[in-house]
Amino acid sequence: MKIGESAEDYLETILILKNRNGYVRSIDIATELGFSKPSVSVAMKNLRQNGYIRVDPNGYIELEDSGKAIAEKIYERHTFLSAWFIELGVDPKTAVEDACRMEHVISVNTFNAIKKHVNRIKSK
Repeated sequence: MKIGESAEDYLETILILKNRNGYVRSIDIATELGFSKPSVSVAMKNLRQNGYIRVDPNGYIELEDSGKAIAEKIYERHTFLSAWFIELGVDPKTAVEDACRMEHVISVNTFNAIKKHVNRIKSK
């Protein structure tokens, strides 16, 4: 199933918040992303209905395996590309913004080729 950029951003944010705080609620996502609580609620409903997250009776959000796989993929791309751009001399703010856009559209093959190339250079 093809998932949109917005959903990928939400899943990545859930992963980041879970790692940072140990828990995730809708209000935490809204605060992190600067979105309204109603917007986040609609997004969480869609992610839940599509099997990417589950919400317990207390409102805590957990990633399902499918959601976690997507979140980890996007987060890896984001952190790797951001760091690489910074190493290339791009200012950190621009590096993070560019990585955020690219993480959603770069193909698996291209990302793996970049990773392989960068890691080969670093190991020399």
